[in-house]
Amino acid sequence: MARKLKSDAVLFTTTLLLLVISMAWVYSASVVTANEKFHDPAYVVIRQGIWVAIGLGLLFGLMRLDYRFYRNRTALLWVAGATAVALVAVFFCRPINNAHRWLGAGGGLGIQPSEFAKLVAIFFVATVLERRVEEHEPLDPGLIQAGILLVGLAALIMFEPDYGSAIVLLAAAAVMMFVAGLSYRRVITALVILPWPLVAIMLLERYRVQRWLAFLNPYDDPLGKGFQTIQSLIAVGTGGVWGKGFMAGVQKMFYLPEAHTDYIFAVIAEERGLVGAVVVVLCFVVIIWRGLRVARRAPDAFGALLAVGITALIGLQAMVNLGVVIGLLPSKGIPLPFVSAGGSSMLASLAAMGVLLNISQQASATE
Repeated sequence: MARKLKSDAVLFTTTLLLLVISMAWVYSASVVTANEKFHDPAYVVIRQGIWVAIGLGLLFGLMRLDYRFYRNRTALLWVAGATAVALVAVFFCRPINNAHRWLGAGGGLGIQPSEFAKLVAIFFVATVLERRVEEHEPLDPGLIQAGILLVGLAALIMFEPDYGSAIVLLAAAAVMMFVAGLSYRRVITALVILPWPLVAIMLLERYRVQRWLAFLNPYDDPLGKGFQTIQSLIAVGTGGVWGKGFMAGVQKMFYLPEAHTDYIFAVIAEERGLVGAVVVVLCFVVIIWRGLRVARRAPDAFGALLAVGITALIGLQAMVNLGVVIGLLPSKGIPLPFVSAGGSSMLASLAAMGVLLNISQQASATE
């Protein structure tokens, strides 16, 4: 009799908990602005529910698809090419907030190719490095192949402009390379060399420089570039230990821009206080822990690298978002995975989680 495969129940339950939190606080954070803009207080949360439902369908479907299906490098190159075309196509679409990031209408209806480009990069790096890890071959040829694709995708994302997503993509791939056996000497060399071109790219755009200056001292421009950071800190700081109560937050009422997307954690902290904030943070700690546990138990190098990449991608995005909300990082436009309103991030995150859960299933079959 075939042994029944078992997914990581803790990982699955934690993901569902974050989705429940998302639905509750997307409604709370958006109800005022949705009523003002669309004359329907449930406008945003209804669309969020649709994305969550589609995303859960993806999750359950990919949970049942053996992750080894993705190791076809030729097929991945075709997918990467299609993703690159989509990243170019966004420049022919109407800009939203001075950025070309969406295919389609935007405003909850568009798709951000950059969110899926991150997944494509993770899958490709895993396919390139797995054989070299299993056969103990030099990593250099694999690093060159992966580097070409990574730099190409990251460059297209930066031109949108979406500096934050490009950095997260490169950082997640770097974690995978380090786990694959990249020497400490190369890691140190990269840490010394890479920041300089990234800083140069940042200095080419005035708004990025202004973001950094506002990050260093938001009170120098409290009604301009520093406004978002100040309002976010007020929301987090006034929540106290237990918060003001669900739906009782003040900052979401036209004070805190993007309250239901990039700054949803600030609304949670204001309405549920330190306790609610800690619950959200612990959820991501659990995801990182269980994701690395899945990687350690994976049946092969491909599964291990894929699990590390997915875990790093989700963890890095969460850390960047939380860092921005509490003023530890400059504004990056990175959503909080599984929680922030938005279709592309939700679909990509749940698809990635479906693959991670399948790896956990395959690992259970070998135990």
